[in-house]
Amino acid sequence: MNIALPRRHFLKLMGTSAGGLALGLQFGEAFSADRAESPQHALSAGPWIRIDQDGTTTIVVDKSEMGQGVLTSLPMLIAEELDADWGKVKIEQALAAPEYKHPWFGVQATGGSTSVRAMWQPLREAGATARALMIQAAALTWKVEPTSLRTESGQVCGPDGKCLGYGALAALAATMPLPKDVKLKNPADFRIIGKSIPRTDLVGKVNGASTFGIDVRVPGMLFASVERSPVLGGKVKSFDATAALAVPGVLQVHSIQSPTAAGVAVLANSSWAAKKGRDALKIEWDKGAHAHFSTAGMKQEMAALAKRKTGSKVARLEGNPESITEGTLIEAVYDVPFLAHATMEPMNATAWVKDGGVTIWAPTQAPGPNQFVAAGIAGCKPEQVKVHTTLLGGGFGRRFSPDFIAEAVSLSKLAKAPVQVLYTREDDMKGQYYRPAARAELAVRVNQQGNPVAFQGVTVTDSIADGTGFEAALINKEGIDNTAVEGLYDFPYDTPHFKLEWVRHQPGVRNWFWRSVGSTENGFFSESFIDEMAHAAGKDSFEYRRALLSKKPRHLTVLERAAKEAGWGSPLPSGRARGIAVCESFGSYVAEVAEISLDNGMPKVHKVTIAADVGIVVNPDIVRAQMEGAMIYGLTAALYGKITYTEGQVEQSNFGDYPVMRLTETPEVSVHLISSAEAPGGVGEPGTPPIAPAVANAIFALTKKRIRSLPFSDAQIA
Repeated sequence: MNIALPRRHFLKLMGTSAGGLALGLQFGEAFSADRAESPQHALSAGPWIRIDQDGTTTIVVDKSEMGQGVLTSLPMLIAEELDADWGKVKIEQALAAPEYKHPWFGVQATGGSTSVRAMWQPLREAGATARALMIQAAALTWKVEPTSLRTESGQVCGPDGKCLGYGALAALAATMPLPKDVKLKNPADFRIIGKSIPRTDLVGKVNGASTFGIDVRVPGMLFASVERSPVLGGKVKSFDATAALAVPGVLQVHSIQSPTAAGVAVLANSSWAAKKGRDALKIEWDKGAHAHFSTAGMKQEMAALAKRKTGSKVARLEGNPESITEGTLIEAVYDVPFLAHATMEPMNATAWVKDGGVTIWAPTQAPGPNQFVAAGIAGCKPEQVKVHTTLLGGGFGRRFSPDFIAEAVSLSKLAKAPVQVLYTREDDMKGQYYRPAARAELAVRVNQQGNPVAFQGVTVTDSIADGTGFEAALINKEGIDNTAVEGLYDFPYDTPHFKLEWVRHQPGVRNWFWRSVGSTENGFFSESFIDEMAHAAGKDSFEYRRALLSKKPRHLTVLERAAKEAGWGSPLPSGRARGIAVCESFGSYVAEVAEISLDNGMPKVHKVTIAADVGIVVNPDIVRAQMEGAMIYGLTAALYGKITYTEGQVEQSNFGDYPVMRLTETPEVSVHLISSAEAPGGVGEPGTPPIAPAVANAIFALTKKRIRSLPFSDAQIA
């Protein structure tokens, strides 16, 4: 295909100290200032590509690596169109800078399973542009027509077989005029995209050389541990730091109070001393308005709201479902709890406020927004904030939040030294930013064949988007938060009359993006309910879905593939059953079949079969790994996950009372990718939503007992 690149998207040719070129999409001064110092870079193609005279191609990745594989998949997009020699490709993590703003978010950030989806076009265009310049340089050198030349493995080759490496051509390429348009490869000609290339971050993680946020060390750094209110919304009334300051190694104690950072912090010369000093603090708390908040009371409030529909907003309306009174009525009520993200690496950040600016080292999903957060605290301009993004020990949306960054910057400003804030596991578990609790009350009228005619539903949950800065993108003009209704709003099954309402419930707990966001709870609601409808109709769960998805070919394809690969309908050992579910989220379609038995009243998941259509697959191994990981993350939550409050305090504190799946519990997993020519969909999250309903449906198939509330560990399963 030919892609026109308006010249306003490129910066003018600009000489570097090596006499090279800087070109590319949204190229900025911050990048050129950092990169122009090294004389070996003969050509710099935008903020993402540098080609050295020895032929080494450095690809800069501006997304955060949290295990999802962007340090491999994004360079593959560039290397494909550049025809780079993958053996000579180096990967570098970008600093925070305006030229790296996310094409969809408008800020430099990683989330929403958008890295490949959003960068599919820009990175390929950048690679193709650099490749075109190399061809122009070779054509001038050999005095031949560019159309007679081809590229392969970091070389330009002529019809007579002679070749020149990119390193030898880079300096001359820097003097070439920018192409008016570039031709992107036909997918049939891909040599790199579609291959299971080993991950570029793998070796460093295995041998311990990789740097995560928790590994950062800066000369003169102080370690901080912060005591925060044990009660939701509480504030410091007074504190006595005498005993804390007597602990060996403790150097300072500070009170910090802001919307994103509040508590009493102990600073010391080691993290252990800071924690011991924190334990010695004497603090009197103002418990505030939520001193008696409980999740038991909250569930009653949500049930009352669902009945009254106070302040409800219609998220989707087709036909007139309220006018349909004929047919059998099927009703069900579902609910899910708050969930913590439970990343393996607790929240942490290191900041140094000095010389009128701020330097941050952090495992963050939001380096761009954090420039503004830090600037507001330090009293400087965002461009005076330098953010070094380390590897992330899990993100799942939690590391999009600003709280741990704000604390580090606030404390560095007070201490006049670099400060590393490190959350304990208990801090992390009790620190809010949870997936919101949700309730759904669903009803459907079905005809004599058992097919849905009129669907009515109301979901009660809080808004995630409100207060995040993404309101314009996620809250529509009617005031509906798309994250609250996704996965239910887009109920895919043929239903002539349909109405879905959303009622916002605001319990005062800070909600946040959690892996697969609204689709995680709404996928459980919708795919459990369609299973109930199938049973009421006396039909097989798979066949019932199949008949109602005739207008949804991608849903249907993954549903059929998962059923086939799982052996749906074939005999199982005694005491086992299968359940199925299919969900669309983040532009991808995933069906899962869970094979289970019961073990002391708990489901034991033996096997999970996953079929996924994620559009064009960049790296099959990474996609399979993400599907497996997302499924296990969702299964962990479905089996055990819940955050509960009593008297305003979180009852869970660590993995002892917020369990995660162990290796011995992990089922056999098979992932089957559907070949597709569609644009890439999301990969990191779509594997999560189908697993909870698939297991719940399998439990029903085995026991005839419906589980409508999560987690399964709270259910009384026979």
